[in-house]
Amino acid sequence: MGAGALFDLEEQFGFYGAYHTHPMNLVIHVIFVWPLLFSILVFCAYSPPFVSTPPLPFCPFSGTEQYVIFNLAFVLALLYATCYLLLDKKGGWVALLLLIGCWLGANGFVSALGRNLAWKVALAIQIIGWASQFFGHFAFEGRRPALFDNLVQALLTAPYFVLLEVMQKFFGYEPNPGFHQRMQLKIKQNIDEHEMKKEM
Repeated sequence: MGAGALFDLEEQFGFYGAYHTHPMNLVIHVIFVWPLLFSILVFCAYSPPFVSTPPLPFCPFSGTEQYVIFNLAFVLALLYATCYLLLDKKGGWVALLLLIGCWLGANGFVSALGRNLAWKVALAIQIIGWASQFFGHFAFEGRRPALFDNLVQALLTAPYFVLLEVMQKFFGYEPNPGFHQRMQLKIKQNIDEHEMKKEM
């Protein structure tokens, strides 16, 4: 998949969906993908702030002001949020709110557990999370994870696609009319192409 298709939601989701069709594999991804992203933000929260935090005239969550630290975790959360807003102008706002929570939560996590313990817990989340991903793909999907074929998607866009699956299933959300139906056809097409390549 070319770089030009990075922000093509239907192209990207059609590719992602072909690797995630088994219900148990989907459940595993829903449980572990966002904690994996959160734990990466925890590692980034160890970086020093780039700028001093200005006085906040208003903070919607009382007590969180101390965690508004403009460090590497903020930069990474901003990168992810920008990517998701470019992918989906409506659903991307939900992801933006979640990422703000993850950024503040990562700073709070390091503060609450202490610098000597927080990274160890984050590392454990990474090990358990990635092991679960591989288990889900090989035990249930019968197909290696998408990261072997599209590393950018596995690391950058996969969290949004997990969120999109949840929003669609529980709230009937579609980025645009007919999205879900078109994606089912595209996913089937991608799976059929994969099976044909295996037989060659």
